[in-house]
Amino acid sequence: MTAPIKTVTFGEIMLRLSPPGFERFFQSPVLQATFGGGEANVAASLAQFGFASYYVTRVPANPVGDGAIRALRAEGVRTDFVQRGGARLGIYFAETGASQRGSAVVYDRAGAAITELKPGDVPWNAVLAGAAWFHLTGITPALGPSLAEATHEALSEARAAGARISLDLNYRAKLWTKDRAREVMRPLARMTDLVIANEEDIQACLGLEVRGADVAGGRLDVAGYRDAAADVVREFGVQQVAITLRESYSASRNGWSAVLYDGASGTFFEGPRYDVTLVDRIGGGDSFAAGLIYALATGQEAGAALRFAVGASALKQTIPGDFNRVSAAEVARLVGGDQSGRVQR
Repeated sequence: MTAPIKTVTFGEIMLRLSPPGFERFFQSPVLQATFGGGEANVAASLAQFGFASYYVTRVPANPVGDGAIRALRAEGVRTDFVQRGGARLGIYFAETGASQRGSAVVYDRAGAAITELKPGDVPWNAVLAGAAWFHLTGITPALGPSLAEATHEALSEARAAGARISLDLNYRAKLWTKDRAREVMRPLARMTDLVIANEEDIQACLGLEVRGADVAGGRLDVAGYRDAAADVVREFGVQQVAITLRESYSASRNGWSAVLYDGASGTFFEGPRYDVTLVDRIGGGDSFAAGLIYALATGQEAGAALRFAVGASALKQTIPGDFNRVSAAEVARLVGGDQSGRVQR
């Protein structure tokens, strides 16, 4: 029997607190508690797809940290290298929007346990032994200078271990400035094989223009994305660039697609487009990243990998919470043309 493909992700898992349904913050004295975070979401999705998915983080040695680890294990994520310590787990409050009222996120993550990690704290040789893929986002180095250094160390160790590396730029304006993001992220991008981004990420983190980008208006110029992806390949030496395309008609309805540029062949692939009625858009980009990693790591050609990733992320946005709880078979059915949403009996 062939051993499952080993993947590793590294980042912060947070406690997510959300009002029920479409309520505003504290409209009623109830908050639903779940867990999530960029790299944790990718790890959970890859575990659902059948990979040996390892997640590296640091959580406090208290019941909240215990709950985070249980949530990861419930999704099939391997937590062998999760470190314990620190005073608290980061929190974020998420309010789900509807129609013309956008969703809202409030962070309470200062002083989280993971921010105390330093270079040398993680036994990367053991973590990365036999790993085929290492994934990271720009959220982790944004959490502080120490974590920026630890992120650089992690990417260096992953390269030395021979793992393929993907980096989702994931710019967060509430965590750092564009100048600081570019100072940190441009060197990291040069260490990766696959860059994943949206138009804002490319402009904010890498300092490259994306022609025709209109985030607020929800209008997309696909030709501009091809040029931007080619610029990323040329300037940073990455092998592939994937750009997610979200057409935001309202908080309830989005058009969702993506493109992929392959640097070696100069080929530009356009993915399918789905008109998604949103249940929870948080984690949509992470589920795209996981779908792309899964498809490429299992040997699918670039165009097929892109179709799988777009399908996986479209399905995720119909599921409450951060994690994408769908199987590879369910994604394959959607990609194969079954978009009816009929009851499976």
